Amino acid sequence: MEAVLGTFVHDGRIGNNTPTLLLHSCCAPCSSSVITTLASSFRITVFYYNPNIDEKDEYIRRAHEQERLIAAMPTTNPVQFLEGEYLPEDFLGTATQFAKEKEGGARCTFCYTLRLEKTALTAKEKGFAYFCSTLTVSPMKDALRINSIGQSLATKHGVVWLVSDFKKKDGFKKSVELSREYGLYRQDYCGCSFSRREGTHEENSNTSE
Repeated sequence: MEAVLGTFVHDGRIGNNTPTLLLHSCCAPCSSSVITTLASSFRITVFYYNPNIDEKDEYIRRAHEQERLIAAMPTTNPVQFLEGEYLPEDFLGTATQFAKEKEGGARCTFCYTLRLEKTALTAKEKGFAYFCSTLTVSPMKDALRINSIGQSLATKHGVVWLVSDFKKKDGFKKSVELSREYGLYRQDYCGCSFSRREGTHEENSNTSE
């Protein structure tokens, strides 16, 4: 089951028939331009579920930034915040098998699936019309893979996935501009310790050249 984003973009008028959307968010910066794109067409609840962030202080900092952005950013329709349970062991229990994988490989596929499946289950449980994710706004993320996972989970759980590639039409550029406007903390790695170590290693390698 799937729906395509362009189908739902309308003139911005909000009424009781406006569909609900559970929007999985990886972080406040990525969600910024996505929320501005979707808020006139959906009643959004931002679902912050990211057990891949395996350092608690980092997780808390990013979660607080997400709440702060939602509170500060004006939108056509009010945006709600829902925080998932923080259980990093749910990620690490499997991700350690892929510790030597390069960023963007099998470890990331598992990570996307873990987070999107929880989003799909929550959307079904709470009666949301659609679900999707901010993940596709990043130029480092494969939108085709993310949409394929989302569509598969939609079929599995009987909910509707909203197909998107939020990096298009300068979506990522807009997220950078909005992050600057709201003074958002922009992390320099995806979330897990594996990606952080890989990023540090590449930085050190580039510095030594």
